[in-house]
Amino acid sequence: MNNDTAPTPDKKLVGPAGIIIDIVLTGVFFVFMCGVIYPHTPDFSERGKQLSAAYTSLCLTGVFWITLQCFRVTFADQIRRKKAGETM
Repeated sequence: MNNDTAPTPDKKLVGPAGIIIDIVLTGVFFVFMCGVIYPHTPDFSERGKQLSAAYTSLCLTGVFWITLQCFRVTFADQIRRKKAGETM
């Protein structure tokens, strides 16, 4: 049965290169946040301060990852719609 009215799958909004760029940006953000948070951790041992900074940075990095993915998909969709001539 041939159904010509079925929607065709759209091109992916995020490609492999975009994911690699996001991973690199997320890694840089994690290292940066570890450096920012480290001086603000309570006075534990050196290892304790590092772990505390790393665990806190991990949560913030997760939020950064999700935000970056939402931004990338929204931006790619807007560009695709602009090229197609659609209005919002």
